[in-house]
Amino acid sequence: MGPALSSVSSDLDEAVHRCLVAGFEGTTAFPDTLKRLIDRGLGGVILFTRNVRDAEQVRELTDALRAIRPDLLVAIDNEGGGIGHLVGAGAPEVPGSYALGVADDPNLTARCADALAGHLATLGITASYAPVADLQRRPDNPIVRTRSFGADPELAARHLHAWITATEARSIASCAKHFPGHGGTETDSHHDLAVDPRPYDELRADLEPFRAAVAAGVPMLMSAHVVYPALDANRPATLSRRILGDLLRHEIGFDGVLVSDALEMKAIADRYGEAAGARIALAAGADQVIVAVPDLEVTLACRDEVLDAVDSGRLSEERVWEAAGRVRRLAGRYATPAGVVAAWDAGAGLEAARRAVRSGVLPGAVRGAHVVDLFPPPHPALNWGGEDLLTELRSVDPSASGTAVSGEPAEPAALVDGILRMAAGSPLVVATCDAGLYAWQARFRDALLARRPDAVRVDTGLPEGGDLCSYGRGRVNLRAVAEILGR
Repeated sequence: MGPALSSVSSDLDEAVHRCLVAGFEGTTAFPDTLKRLIDRGLGGVILFTRNVRDAEQVRELTDALRAIRPDLLVAIDNEGGGIGHLVGAGAPEVPGSYALGVADDPNLTARCADALAGHLATLGITASYAPVADLQRRPDNPIVRTRSFGADPELAARHLHAWITATEARSIASCAKHFPGHGGTETDSHHDLAVDPRPYDELRADLEPFRAAVAAGVPMLMSAHVVYPALDANRPATLSRRILGDLLRHEIGFDGVLVSDALEMKAIADRYGEAAGARIALAAGADQVIVAVPDLEVTLACRDEVLDAVDSGRLSEERVWEAAGRVRRLAGRYATPAGVVAAWDAGAGLEAARRAVRSGVLPGAVRGAHVVDLFPPPHPALNWGGEDLLTELRSVDPSASGTAVSGEPAEPAALVDGILRMAAGSPLVVATCDAGLYAWQARFRDALLARRPDAVRVDTGLPEGGDLCSYGRGRVNLRAVAEILGR
């Protein structure tokens, strides 16, 4: 393992390990490599759908991890809506943040956040990489969208405050992301380096939700793998001392744990490599770096690079001690799961989704409709629980039929013909999700509408001129739409 046998002291070795968060394979057992990392002080693990089978299994897994080291932070992405990894463990059904912003009732947002946090507490998960503090700035932004509370910084600020306060009340660590804002890009940093070219005067508003999150006492922030030329023309925020140090620490005054977005995302991995990214991020002011992929060799390479950098003086010991100290304080507050967990409001999510739906005058009766549900294939880094509009509609209207189309079909013209034959004599519902980003959806929708102008249009992402808009594709979002269509 090379630098794993470096000359740094055992205390400093533990401090370096505190700065790492690792993904891994396993639902009931986990690799010996992970056990060794935890033994040496690993700061945290991040769970994904691959680690989840059911609620009892997740609790046994988190107990087993914490049995190795009680102050290990166990974290997960838990935003609600279509972004969640705990469907198999019975996660509360809540809409994504944009729908909460449309409903604009901070008390309702707090009830939804409380349900998510209460569920995490029952599973022994003590940190949630949520809520999203990004503002949805561009119609062509491919990654923020309905994960955001909206485009208005004041609206986002009040809902962030509600979410963070409710999560804190459950003794779960929340994390506002992705500093200083990913909503002004046209690139998904999972796939390539994203750039937000706006001048500082325009970027300033995007900082306001993060200022509000800090004022609300958020214990963690997550950085964006985005270049902001107005702030630092040379490096993405995750690797920028100007952004993490000068702006976040000194100007905004955040003294909690700053965690990087996942280092294997191509914005970092393709240009710097995960290992160098870990070293540069820590030097720039990050306290923890995430390696979400389950290949622990990547985590070891990051660890070894940081150890070598400390050993050689390329990374100061003081910076590592500072980062590890923040992680220890975080673990002291949140690593131990709650005992008895109070009940939460299981109906808050559906109430919020119903209040968020925007409906115009429908062209006609739609009971017994044939539904065509068009949506992009699941994002490789974000979970999709398998929800679709037809399933939700049939729960309220068993006479409904339909077709789900996830991803561009090989023979769209033939599929259009087939759908129109099946829908003959029935109302037609055509649902799209982000058709402005996925041209195949717009073409498919328009081909159907050209021959069935009476069809009801539904938008399951941001509004795009439909008769109904759910502002998200979480199960409760789709159920709220189905209730209108099936009544």
